Amino acid sequence: MQHQEDGHQPVGSHVGNIFTKTGHEVTGFGRQDGDMTSAANPEFPKPTLISVNGVELEVFEAGQQNVEKPIVLCHGWPEHAFSWRYQMPALAAAGYHVIVPNQRGYGNSSRPAEVTAYDIEHLSGDLVALLDHYGYEDATFVGHDWGAMVVWGLTLLHPDRVNKVINLSLPYQERGEKPWIEFMEEVFGGDFYFVHFNRQPGVADAVFDANTHQFLRNLYRKNEPPMQPQPGMTLIDLATADAPLGEPVMSESELAVFVSAFETSGFTGGVNWYRNLDRNWHLLADVDPIIQQPTLMIYGDRDVIQKSENLAKFVPNVEVVSLDCGHWIQEEKPEETNQAILKWLDQRDAT
Repeated sequence: MQHQEDGHQPVGSHVGNIFTKTGHEVTGFGRQDGDMTSAANPEFPKPTLISVNGVELEVFEAGQQNVEKPIVLCHGWPEHAFSWRYQMPALAAAGYHVIVPNQRGYGNSSRPAEVTAYDIEHLSGDLVALLDHYGYEDATFVGHDWGAMVVWGLTLLHPDRVNKVINLSLPYQERGEKPWIEFMEEVFGGDFYFVHFNRQPGVADAVFDANTHQFLRNLYRKNEPPMQPQPGMTLIDLATADAPLGEPVMSESELAVFVSAFETSGFTGGVNWYRNLDRNWHLLADVDPIIQQPTLMIYGDRDVIQKSENLAKFVPNVEVVSLDCGHWIQEEKPEETNQAILKWLDQRDAT
């Protein structure tokens, strides 16, 4: 969910800083024949289906022996648990029980039909129920892109279940005076993709579903040349563009994991997260807006999602790290991301 000024319409900027199934036990890393995730990365673990909060989540784990040190990694849009493939073994080696769900709407997790089933109460409730499943009172939560939005919301709604926050790309979004979609429609118009997803339900989903490989190939890019924005809903244009810009973020075999997942799940579940932004605005009306937990915010210096100018106002215990990369931070700069996270965690654990 990345905003771009270079001819792709914003693919993930947010208001506040918008540009002015209980299953078999998982035993560890290993390859599963016919499993695209394992085929692309033999070290990626097999999933388990876990029943939580009225749905089933497809969950990948590492470091199960590291009981009492849980860390939950939350992907964004249009992503997959596989986007954390570089972080899972590093965190497990550092002594953490790493829990990585495909959140509702993604991968082989449940995809409820009702749009309201994807609001922040349901998404955060899934994560709380996941902690309950493992018997953890709280955990460190890590989010990228829309996953960061969920982690911010989880921390506001269930502060006692979150001991530390690490978010990538998307800073805390202040709840303004107007609902978010209403505000964006006034400022950016009906073709702005947040607004389009809400006002023309099903239109963009169908284009993404019909052009899954092309859309994801064109989206997962870095070092893209600057271009003037074009009229129209540019995510749809991106999905139908014959040639991608810039450089690929990942190999073809890695991209195939994402393509295979979305060919199975479709895009509607993930897009439904956007369709709850105004509902979320109302649900958060009476919540204390201050995040008190120790927080690490990781930005990409070339990410087109803007950095927050007032992050410390709402997240007073925040430390900020910036890396020389674009939007897909943990995949573009995996080693640097791991070092930043582990260094910060070591410092927090030492105090």
